[in-house]
Amino acid sequence: MKKYVLLFFGLGFTQAVCAQALKQLTFRKQMISSESAESVGVFDVNGDRVPDIVSGSYWYEGPLYQKRHLIGQIKRVSEYFDDFSTVPFDVNGDGKMDYITGGWFNKKLLWRENPGTNGEWTEHEIFETGNIETTRAWDVDGDGIDEIVPNTPKQPLVYYTLILDQNKKSTGKFAPTKVADTHGHGLGFGDINGDGRGDFIVADGWLEAPEDRKNKPWTHHAAFKLGDAGVPIIVTDVNKDGLNDIIVGQGHTYGLDWYEQKRNGKTITFVKHPIDPFQSQYHTMAWVDIDNDGENELITGKRFRAHNGNDPGEFDPVGLYYFKWNGESFTKNFISYGPYGEGKGAGIYFSVADLRNSGKKDIIVAGKDGLAIFFNEGH
Repeated sequence: MKKYVLLFFGLGFTQAVCAQALKQLTFRKQMISSESAESVGVFDVNGDRVPDIVSGSYWYEGPLYQKRHLIGQIKRVSEYFDDFSTVPFDVNGDGKMDYITGGWFNKKLLWRENPGTNGEWTEHEIFETGNIETTRAWDVDGDGIDEIVPNTPKQPLVYYTLILDQNKKSTGKFAPTKVADTHGHGLGFGDINGDGRGDFIVADGWLEAPEDRKNKPWTHHAAFKLGDAGVPIIVTDVNKDGLNDIIVGQGHTYGLDWYEQKRNGKTITFVKHPIDPFQSQYHTMAWVDIDNDGENELITGKRFRAHNGNDPGEFDPVGLYYFKWNGESFTKNFISYGPYGEGKGAGIYFSVADLRNSGKKDIIVAGKDGLAIFFNEGH
């Protein structure tokens, strides 16, 4: 009898643990627009302390996101809106959030000035850069203010620093700093060698930051070949061994992998581990605590029609996922999946934000398959 009771308790305990382990978040999808811009940002446009959604030619007023306002007519080339990021940044220091973008076709880094409630947004050129795949903001020099870093394949890797006047006020201008003469498809930033300075991760290795980042050369380490890597390449200690690893999606082919950092003395190498080899066009991702358990999850998905029907897997089902590290590997959790019109992809730049002040982070995704919110309803 005792053995039976113990077996029953053990079975029930095991089932409870498994159920807890398999418990997934649920998301409620709300389509916002059928516009096919591939980038979306979230910030308070009109100063009412409610997050708004900014994507392509329009911004959508929170909290309902049904009323839209014209930003300006964004140039369209073939299937693309030439608008490949939405980086929130108060460039002119007027207290209203602007945003930074850039295009593949116009080859320019730009910022669009927030006029407040009414009127179109004035567009300002920062620099001519060459083709921009997308853009991200990272604090490269460690001063607490983000630099702007466009991924410009086959062009120099350059970051742009906001220029402040003698009173520490914004001038609305940026100063360029060149890191490398050229770089490829894909870009990440984070401290690889543990010296407290962020390094750049590029398609053919990592660039070690010198102490004097603006004036001294960055050292290239050819530790890996990442192919057509997406943006961003995530830098984080995946397996909690004290060494930062990298997570890489293939932007135009199949594959999502993490590269485990190994040390032999001062020599740094990486071992590749697959996360999901079955999905193509993992062009962008975020490393965020989406389930409020204190640990970050990997959020990513397919960029629908990244090359207008010419990439491997273009006609596979479209999906958006979060991957949870279980201590040994990543477990794939589905947020959205299915053919076009049913499944939803991640575009080229998406946002994660608590839109409802609910304490739960929502996911906002744009793309050639439309603009949508996935409201996080928890477990």
